[in-house]
Amino acid sequence: MQCPYCEYTDSRVLESRSTEAGQSIRRRRECLGCKHRFTTYERIEFVPVTVIKRDGQRESFDRSKLLRGMVRACEKTGIHQSCLEALVDEIEAQVQQQTVREVSSNEIGELVLRNLRSLSEVAYVRFASVYRHFQGIRDFVDTLNHLQNPIELPHKKSTKNASTSLEHSPSDSSDMESEPSFITHS
Repeated sequence: MQCPYCEYTDSRVLESRSTEAGQSIRRRRECLGCKHRFTTYERIEFVPVTVIKRDGQRESFDRSKLLRGMVRACEKTGIHQSCLEALVDEIEAQVQQQTVREVSSNEIGELVLRNLRSLSEVAYVRFASVYRHFQGIRDFVDTLNHLQNPIELPHKKSTKNASTSLEHSPSDSSDMESEPSFITHS
């Protein structure tokens, strides 16, 4: 680390402390050349990820948008906010670990569906209904049949990744912000 006073390149660490809830490390250093002390911070560098939407537009990945969609799909299912935040963290980590810096909204939506399926079938169907633009009851029935028998896909041959091969083309996961209408019985 280069000294800010004399620009000597060797220093020793006197003290290290975690800051910002573990998101960075504060290091107190001493220059081996001039003996001045200075502070440095070490943080994880997140390279921005661009999301390519269905219409071709590009926007920065927004974890809060993803969380809003998942919260809406999980309303009144008893799933805690902390669980959803952990899922969003996991999805964001998967997106960050990819070698490409652009990801389609379809890929993000499929990651959400894969995670929601194991968490709550109701949330899965709710999210899928908006994400895949369900047009009628047939779309719900096909999805429910797929949940019961994931090997037999509606109107398609079996594939390795059944959760990404439903009949309907996926759409932008940010569309979850619009409230789907559901018939509920009291």
